[in-house]
Amino acid sequence: MRIVAVRHGETEWSKIGQHTGRTDLPLTDYGETEASKTASVLATWDFHQAFTSPLQRAATTASLAGFPGATVDDDLMEWAYGEHEGRRTVDIVVESPGFSKWLQRPPGGESVEEVGVRADRFLAKLRTAAAETDATDTVVFAHGHFLAILIARWLELPASNGRLFPLKTATLSVLETYQDRPVLRALNSECPGSTKALSPQPTPLTPLTK
Repeated sequence: MRIVAVRHGETEWSKIGQHTGRTDLPLTDYGETEASKTASVLATWDFHQAFTSPLQRAATTASLAGFPGATVDDDLMEWAYGEHEGRRTVDIVVESPGFSKWLQRPPGGESVEEVGVRADRFLAKLRTAAAETDATDTVVFAHGHFLAILIARWLELPASNGRLFPLKTATLSVLETYQDRPVLRALNSECPGSTKALSPQPTPLTPLTK
């Protein structure tokens, strides 16, 4: 089983680091350009299924990337940040020194463990489909923090370890199995304009960690 996880393109809030959970922002013009650039790379894969968060920044990215019919799955929604929605981390820690959403629940929002439960549930659905059908390669369009947690859970790490996988907009990360163990084959790989291209073949694929 292999998963290509795509973070959505740029939004006005992502440009300046504002927490964007359930606020349904559109992509910026640049974000649409970013999303469109993923299409040529994703077209080289033979995906059996495609999924997207219902939020428009992810669904629009899926459409521009060549997957307008991607299945909407609510489990792929971004972390619900509660009272921290729309705020930057640098401002939050001024008000609450030492606060980290990776360690403490945002007031009125989800805990990292609760987001991890959603990630686990989604992965379980993919594993069931892979066991029952020939569905092996899946592309997923979602959000930075949710996908970071998805990566952590794929690697059998605590959901809080998602903090180790910061994702840029419109980048691709590849999760797969190697010798029956979950591995991370690529992280934050950029599409056209990057010095290294993604390929569905395992040998030439080199992860980017910018």
